[in-house]
Amino acid sequence: MTTHEKYMRRCLQLAKNGLGTTYPNPLVGSVIVSENDVILGEGWHLKSGAPHAEVNAVLDAEKNGYYGDAFAKAVLYVNLEPCSHTGKTPPCASMIVQKGFKKVVVGTLDPHEKVAGKGVALLREAGIEVVVGVLENDCDELNKRFFTFHRKRRPYIILKWAETADGFMAPETKNEQKPVWITNKNSRQLSHKLRAEEHAILVGAKTVLDDNPSLTCRDWNGDHPTRVVLDSRNSITRDFQVMNHKAPTLKLKWSADQTDEILEELYKNNIQSVIIEGGARTIQSFIDSGIWDEAHQFTGTEMLFHKGLKAPKLKGDCIIKDRLIIKNDVLKIYKSL
Repeated sequence: MTTHEKYMRRCLQLAKNGLGTTYPNPLVGSVIVSENDVILGEGWHLKSGAPHAEVNAVLDAEKNGYYGDAFAKAVLYVNLEPCSHTGKTPPCASMIVQKGFKKVVVGTLDPHEKVAGKGVALLREAGIEVVVGVLENDCDELNKRFFTFHRKRRPYIILKWAETADGFMAPETKNEQKPVWITNKNSRQLSHKLRAEEHAILVGAKTVLDDNPSLTCRDWNGDHPTRVVLDSRNSITRDFQVMNHKAPTLKLKWSADQTDEILEELYKNNIQSVIIEGGARTIQSFIDSGIWDEAHQFTGTEMLFHKGLKAPKLKGDCIIKDRLIIKNDVLKIYKSL
């Protein structure tokens, strides 16, 4: 591992501290390293409107007693190109110039139309040496939501469902208007962690009518996702849990097979990532359209329904990205190719 790769990995570690809280901004970490290989300061971006990673790294270094000459001899590492425009905060590229840095190492360029190479250009015009493309694939993967949103003009799509060992999502009949739990509490907690990391969660009206879910991350400490309900017949009333004030809710008039219209509306609402969580028809519609990025398939290996609602079936080019054993449950994470 090169020195540049070593400190870029640290940037990626720091950036993950903002997972689930930075929307609509990307995940960014930054490290300032002296000429004798000592970390002077570190920082990451926590939320929109708060200081960016590079600013926090400089503030941390200054708190540690480092200023102008130290910065001139140091290298600033950041996993994403410094911004060059004024938004809720001043441009980081200008701050880097003002602080006297002479070398900056960038993981990957920012695809946002307001940046898109302009940050690097500003640094180079100021006489700063800029290295671009260190651990570029890892940096792209970290910000897959942000990059998908700006490059493909749609949210990053995660399909998620639980199924029994014999391949069913729900029993043929049930007596209560609530979910029938297929997986154990550890799997459900992991599912709520996933909700806290993503921007939105989407279900069809039938899931709401059958189960009356809250669609929050109540078993995990984090921000609740925006709840999106497909309600083409306007059947979801204020009495359902998804309409309470615990999280924002967006009702869409589209049906499950209108995936293009759904994604266009989510893009218009600046939603960068979405978990498609139910029901089977809604999930299968996205599979059939070929528009999805990841699929999280939980299997309760000790649960059998024999009859009922069949689980979705993946098709097309995809690979198993990860496989986890959660007590008696199995989680397979697929990636679309």
